[in-house]
Amino acid sequence: MVFLDLQAVSKYERGNTVLQPMHFSMQEGERVAIAGETGSGKSTFLKLIAGLLQPDEGNVYFEGIRVLGPDEQLLPGHPKIAYLSQHFELRNNYKVHELLEMTNQLDARSAQQIFDVCRISHLMMRKSDELSGGEKQRIALAKQLTSFPKLLLLDEPFSNLDRVHKELIRSVIEDICTTLKVTCLLVSHDATDLLSWADRIIIMQDGQVVQQGTPKQLYHHPVNEYVAALMGDYNLINTKTHEVFLQLLGEGVRGKRALIRPEQLAISVTKPAQPHFVEGVVQKVFFFGAYYSIEVLVDGFILKVRTTAFMFNAGDIVFITVASTGS
Repeated sequence: MVFLDLQAVSKYERGNTVLQPMHFSMQEGERVAIAGETGSGKSTFLKLIAGLLQPDEGNVYFEGIRVLGPDEQLLPGHPKIAYLSQHFELRNNYKVHELLEMTNQLDARSAQQIFDVCRISHLMMRKSDELSGGEKQRIALAKQLTSFPKLLLLDEPFSNLDRVHKELIRSVIEDICTTLKVTCLLVSHDATDLLSWADRIIIMQDGQVVQQGTPKQLYHHPVNEYVAALMGDYNLINTKTHEVFLQLLGEGVRGKRALIRPEQLAISVTKPAQPHFVEGVVQKVFFFGAYYSIEVLVDGFILKVRTTAFMFNAGDIVFITVASTGS
């Protein structure tokens, strides 16, 4: 039996298509993430799954049973599907343990396990207006988990978090999957937040799926520039207008556009012994801590290269080769 199954589900608002007829399925335990720009239909997709929006066409099935929409039941939602909006709210002037007791359906031991997983055990006596944004998010997440869901839908869980709290919520989500055995479906406008977590990433644009696959497949083989940009920095080289790059990429891409990531290129001030290289002039050097991003002018085209070596300055003549073709 398919854990979650969407059959030609669509949604329209004020005559506009928010979500085009969509087919989607996932298995229990599978880690699926949805990525796309703001307004691509990601949040609508989650709300339809959760039973918080009524599909205009098609049906959502969870464990073989159709999910009812808000037009079909008094209280919207599904008892085994939890949804955490990016716009969650906590009641003011309540202590954390009081907020959690309002929704807790678990015994003390099971509830404590959730509080430990969400890293909130030390916050129980704090009031909601004394909490940071990251702490509030983890408490709101724990509230959803105390209803003992089988599927957890997270809308932009990494948004508006600093680096420390982003890594913390990433660890929490990992433990929810592995320790609590809850299947998670994530949405993010930044696909790079999803690369290390997801088994499968679905890219959406204008209410429809444009590509899906493993993180590695999408990173190295995007179907267009939109997907390429969501997955990280890239160079898109048109060998029809810049034949000089055939010396770098080979005759197999003649007359085509070739995508290559900055880290797949090697840069040196010494002319390489191998025959396949291009020569250029360094325009800008950017420091990002673990690496440098270098912009090199080659035949009127800016090529982005990534390196860990601190030995390049604007104006340097450099030579670029392919370090790795990816896979």
